[in-house]
Amino acid sequence: MNTQTTLEQLKQLKLIGMADAYQAVLSLPVQDQPSIHQFLARLSEAELQHRAHLKTQAYLKLSKLRYNAVFEQVYCNATRNLTQDQLIKIADCGFIERSENVLITGATGCGKSYLACAIGRQACSFGYKTLYLGMSRFLEKVTQTKLDGTYLKLLNQIEKTQLLIFDDFGLHPLDKITRLTLLQILEDRYGKRSTLISSQLPVNRWHEYIGENTIADAIMDRLAGNAHRFDLKGDSLRKKKQEKFA
Repeated sequence: MNTQTTLEQLKQLKLIGMADAYQAVLSLPVQDQPSIHQFLARLSEAELQHRAHLKTQAYLKLSKLRYNAVFEQVYCNATRNLTQDQLIKIADCGFIERSENVLITGATGCGKSYLACAIGRQACSFGYKTLYLGMSRFLEKVTQTKLDGTYLKLLNQIEKTQLLIFDDFGLHPLDKITRLTLLQILEDRYGKRSTLISSQLPVNRWHEYIGENTIADAIMDRLAGNAHRFDLKGDSLRKKKQEKFA
């Protein structure tokens, strides 16, 4: 049996995980090599892990997350009003399966965007399609798609996204078209998909920010009713980092 030929055939079949596992087994002394059943189990497990890794990388690329953030680097303490228990509750991404929302508020520089991206990255690793949109970018997209006729395509893309992240909510004024677009998006997602919003404004000021009472009532009803809330406190983490290296 020509093992090199087998390796090449596995690669031609794009069974890269299997090929790597096979090569690893071949490097072992004969007496340490697994039985045929163990060998097949190792090959199949390696291939599944490889495909899961590729899927995660593809989802991360499509998500356009602002930061390469991970839960392990999210700083938790009483001063920040953030605990490990709060993170653990959403770490398994069960909130996405239950179509629950996440609302993150706090002053500028307190780590809202980083936490949002850490949650987004976790979602990608669990196999959930994720899309990150800063509100300025979202406003530009709505305007552009209205002009070039791809508005419905944008809505359909967002509807299929299992976790939608709106960052910096409240920094830019909403016009009538954007309010209606936001309402349409949340209506499409209500009870089906999860939405994460981060904002410098406390939740009790979102109604005022959105404007037009009827639309604001409808948006808040779809956002806040089944949401996990993180109200971050403390000094700016950016300022602390600058002081550390000053």
